[in-house]
Amino acid sequence: MDFTFFAIVLLLAQGATADVGRTNILANDQVMIRGTIGAIVDNSSRFGMEQKVAMEMAIKDVYDETGQSCGLLMKASQREPYQTAVAALDLINKQEVQAILLPQTWEEASLVAEFGNQAKIPILSITDSTPIWATKKWPFLLQASPDQNAQMKVIAAIVASWEWHQVNVIYEDIDSFRSGVTPHLSDALREVGVEVSNLVALSPFDSSSLSTELERLESEQCRVFLVHMSLPLAEQFFVKAKEMNMMEKDYVWITTNPITSLVHSLNASTISSMQGTIGVKSYYPQQDPHFQNFHTRFRKNFSLENPDEDNHEPGTSAMQAYDVVRTVCLAMRESSNGGQQLLDKIMLREINGSYGRSVQFIDRKVAPAQIFQIINVIGKSYNELGFWSYGKGFSKTTGDRALYNTSMRHLGRVFWPGGPWTTPRGWIPSTNSKPLRIAVPTKSSFKQYVKVEHDNSTNTTYSGFAINLFKATVESLPFDLKYNFTPFYGSYDQIVEQIYLKNFDAAVGDVAIVANRYKHAEFTHPYTESGLVMIVPARTQNNNRALLFMKPFTKAMWALIGAINIYNGFVVWLIERKYCPELKGSALNQIGVLLCSAFTTLFSLHGGKLHSNLSRMATVVWLFVALVLTQTYVANLTSILTVQRLEPTVADVESLRNGNAMVGYCRGSFVANYLMEVLNIHQNNIKNYNSPEEYAEALRSQEIAAAFLEVPYAKLFLAKYCKEFIIAGPTFKVGGFGFVFPRGSLLLADVTKALLNVSESGRLRDLENSMIASVKCVDRESIDDMSSLSPSSFWVLFIFTGGTSTIALLLYVVCHKRFGHKTVWRLVLAVMRGWWHRKKSFSRRVSGVERSTSFSYTSYSSTHV
Repeated sequence: MDFTFFAIVLLLAQGATADVGRTNILANDQVMIRGTIGAIVDNSSRFGMEQKVAMEMAIKDVYDETGQSCGLLMKASQREPYQTAVAALDLINKQEVQAILLPQTWEEASLVAEFGNQAKIPILSITDSTPIWATKKWPFLLQASPDQNAQMKVIAAIVASWEWHQVNVIYEDIDSFRSGVTPHLSDALREVGVEVSNLVALSPFDSSSLSTELERLESEQCRVFLVHMSLPLAEQFFVKAKEMNMMEKDYVWITTNPITSLVHSLNASTISSMQGTIGVKSYYPQQDPHFQNFHTRFRKNFSLENPDEDNHEPGTSAMQAYDVVRTVCLAMRESSNGGQQLLDKIMLREINGSYGRSVQFIDRKVAPAQIFQIINVIGKSYNELGFWSYGKGFSKTTGDRALYNTSMRHLGRVFWPGGPWTTPRGWIPSTNSKPLRIAVPTKSSFKQYVKVEHDNSTNTTYSGFAINLFKATVESLPFDLKYNFTPFYGSYDQIVEQIYLKNFDAAVGDVAIVANRYKHAEFTHPYTESGLVMIVPARTQNNNRALLFMKPFTKAMWALIGAINIYNGFVVWLIERKYCPELKGSALNQIGVLLCSAFTTLFSLHGGKLHSNLSRMATVVWLFVALVLTQTYVANLTSILTVQRLEPTVADVESLRNGNAMVGYCRGSFVANYLMEVLNIHQNNIKNYNSPEEYAEALRSQEIAAAFLEVPYAKLFLAKYCKEFIIAGPTFKVGGFGFVFPRGSLLLADVTKALLNVSESGRLRDLENSMIASVKCVDRESIDDMSSLSPSSFWVLFIFTGGTSTIALLLYVVCHKRFGHKTVWRLVLAVMRGWWHRKKSFSRRVSGVERSTSFSYTSYSSTHV
């Protein structure tokens, strides 16, 4: 519409506007009024009533501080853009105000902005969100309240904290709320992996649409609702939701600043209909002395002007209006003229606001809010749960000592709608109780994973590991899930595409998790190992077998055997050298005899040639140990020599490419693209097969040199053909198998969690072991799998023989040189005889031994003397 024509129409309607009030603070006749501020308020709403009181307080405070006053002329708008435009023209043309403060809606601000731009009068809007282009189109338009778009990040963080994956967004269908929700909330939710399930716009003029929209939302599965609307419409909305039993268990309601900031002013009826709601609002530090002073004075003034109101607490709109008027008044003191000069002064000023923090305009906007408060409606009021700070996260307090966390769960327990303290899932199964239609692939090459059979009575049975696992997963869900299996005869890519087209609700089977398939669907956590391996024929390895005779024992074991042999031989040689002339002679001769005696003891008994009982004792024990060692060695060596070591016929993929060899893969799988695009195998060298038997036959006949199978398939294949084939080369990283769901499915998170519970409980492992055991054959061990025996298996025997030889050596050294050979044995027999007198006391047995020893020693000495 032409601006001039529109202005003429508005001027004709000026009589329809009414003054709300005029405020001038005059100490005496000599006080000069620096200028007049115009304000357009909705005096019928709580917002308007709070703003009026706060602006009058700002005028008085500036006068008290500076001794100079500003005029304040307020006009009513009744939230009608037409009335707002009429009031603005009256303030500009008749009252000649120097600046205008506008109400909270963008519709009103957008009409007046053009008037202010033409008249070069600063227009200060306290709307929650002003488009970026608006301040460029209208240079005299200033957004005088913090941009609330940051609160959309708070809401996204709340939703992500409780692991909800979809949200219903309900907003008032006016420009200010539409522009403040749709783009910013969608971006914030997308960053945390949450989708908007429904975007519902409610008309502020048609209350009958509330029931219709709520009924539609009630039939949906998503139970998380974000409400972004003005307080009058919100009051109607929640009362209707309460009547429709939508404020009960399993529902989640979140409100934004326009509602939350005025929860304190709601009547008992409205509060009771909002029980369990979570609210987000701008935060003002209430402990600050400036806020305490403002708070006390506001309560007093508000109660005087509005005696019918039960609650006298100031909301964010009151503090914003106070700060704006105070800023403009102080700027007027420094401006000799209005217009551009006043605008510059307003943007350059930095003042202490109602809560102590500085207020300053940046790019024609007040700096965005950095801290938001989170409340929980309960009882007759609300609980303050905590705070969210931009770039930091959630905390129970603010300030330098605050501890931050990315999850809201750390703020404590939340009272949810319906009274439960347990966290709602955020969704419920469809109210129409229609069973899920689940597709099952019929072309699986390995029937152990999924098998579809039809009988003569047209009945279809579904079996296999994937089917059993899905049933176990459904049993672990915290709710009853109804479903029906449906056979699908297409490829795996096609089954995923059908889910994208909503022809199926899910797919269960050996469907590989591949990045390309994420365009159409989402997957649960993999329930199998991931990877792709190359399987080739195996052949016996005959090289490097010359030293197999050393394999039965470890190196440490061989070293210990050699050492104990030499030690025992030394003991026998030392004891026997007195009686055997052949043990004497040159040092070289004695060393040769010692070594020969030591090692021949392992294989023959020389007890008859020994002359001392000490050497006989040491030799008998060592012969026992040697017998055990030789028998163990023979048994282990025999086992090793009868085992064939297998090696692959093809070493790696490079060998396949160089030899231009043919390879195989599962028909219908993603492997073909991987072989061509990643492993660079030519398309003409790739063949597909339908079963393990076809793979085996193709490998035996050398039709293909290798088969590429996913790790779950490879386990089954090698379990059946363990003697003929072997894995060669590395494992290529690809996705495992998973259950498939549509993108944004509300079931996905719960099914994934239930699947993890089945895995962690051991049920998944049992199902997999049972599947592999059904096809398992006797595995052939390789030499590397044969364990060489170490000293730890024989340490008792080595201590026994070493200890015996050491005792014999000590007895020989200590006793033989002092008393002679016979005395040694008399001493030994005397000690042993003493131990057999069990009925005597310990001291008397010792005395008996000493007397026997003394007697033998005396007899011996007298005889030899």
